[in-house]
Amino acid sequence: MNMHNKTWHLHGEEKKKPYNYKGCGLDDVFLVSGYDVDDTPYGKGIRIRHLNKLHDAIGLFLVTNRKVLSGKELRFLRTQMSFTQSELARFLGCNAQQVARYEKGQNEVPGPSDRLIRLLYEDHVKEAGSRLAIRKVLDTLDRLDDVKPTRMVFRQVDSNWKKAAA
Repeated sequence: MNMHNKTWHLHGEEKKKPYNYKGCGLDDVFLVSGYDVDDTPYGKGIRIRHLNKLHDAIGLFLVTNRKVLSGKELRFLRTQMSFTQSELARFLGCNAQQVARYEKGQNEVPGPSDRLIRLLYEDHVKEAGSRLAIRKVLDTLDRLDDVKPTRMVFRQVDSNWKKAAA
């Protein structure tokens, strides 16, 4: 994630020395507040405050950036949404191996898949009442793909058409 010297800070807290936060699986995330350095029996330890909110902010930054998602960024978003590779693959219309290749950086995420992942993530972090239920729609579409084609019979009723019994 190339944030071009972008850093994350907790509002109202004085900036500290930038801490390279790699616990999210991304290499270029730096925190300038919102963390504490504690002494532990094993040496210095870092404690990050409001970790879930930090991860939400990182995810929103990723999906609103104008660039193709990297493999690590895709993995971060997928795990934040609690998708397995197989679940995400179903929504993208590919297989789990292809998602794994995207995450390893072996293949670039195609444009339509990139956009769908961004849409899914944005919907994921919205408040429950304002969600578009994109995941539910995709689940329904996925189930429809499994249904065998049926014969469609229609009949004209006045100036309209209606489905008729087969």
